[in-house]
Amino acid sequence: MSEEAGAFQQNTVALIYDFDGTLSPEAMQHYGVLPSLDVAPEDFWTTVKRLRKEQNAEELLVYMREMIDIADSKKIKLDRQTFNEHGDSIKFFAGVEEWFARITDFAKGLAGKAEINVEHYIISSGLREMIEGCSISEYFKEIYACEFYYDQYGHPRWPARVISDTSKTQYLFRINKGVLDVNESINSHMPLMERRIPFDNMIYFGDGDTDVPSMTVVMKGGGHAVAVHKPGESNEKCIGLKKAKRIDFFCEADYRDGSELDRLVKDTLRVIVSRIALRQRIFELPPVGPT
Repeated sequence: MSEEAGAFQQNTVALIYDFDGTLSPEAMQHYGVLPSLDVAPEDFWTTVKRLRKEQNAEELLVYMREMIDIADSKKIKLDRQTFNEHGDSIKFFAGVEEWFARITDFAKGLAGKAEINVEHYIISSGLREMIEGCSISEYFKEIYACEFYYDQYGHPRWPARVISDTSKTQYLFRINKGVLDVNESINSHMPLMERRIPFDNMIYFGDGDTDVPSMTVVMKGGGHAVAVHKPGESNEKCIGLKKAKRIDFFCEADYRDGSELDRLVKDTLRVIVSRIALRQRIFELPPVGPT
């Protein structure tokens, strides 16, 4: 992006991803954390849902607390470094690890003489500490996810941040306005032409009901939303999202070059990049003088 005063600024494409079920086949806690605690995933989530109902609690807070309670009761170390290490064991859908660099190069190659930036973001109800430790973390401009507050000994004491399906939308507006620091308010008015990444420069990737608020915000802003499902498994939920006009399209979570997802996202990027290039040309037209 040019630093020159008066230069066209809205030339960034944002690809924004949920994590569990979107990039990874399973909840990230299933990789490393729960096995280290010797807890079966189905037993863990059954307990979480029971406690949520009994205590009238927020499920995300319950699952974060339950992991720590189990670790403490079994005297198993579970600190930031351990979460990072567990993140390195996360498995991904086919093609994910090559996707980010490849799709960035593709989008930039469409730009011609226009200057296009491409950024990738995570907005997830999973754990930031695990995402930071996984093999694809280097590709993200920012990772917004649940995280812990740690005491002086490195022990997680309390949730420092919780990102629910509805609160995810706050982070879409942070990306939209370019206010990425969570300590800065995004509530002040910002004219649409001053926002760093317009919603119609965004593609949101999700897999289910918890992504509906984010899909809705992006689609209403003129952007694009994609739903994915596990290869070979039911696409019924995605069909419902399409019927409700929450998404542009859905397909299997296959991120390899030439897959249906790859082809459709590339077609979407052609539209976005062409739109950016046109806006830049119009922006740079000389002012019209008096007739």
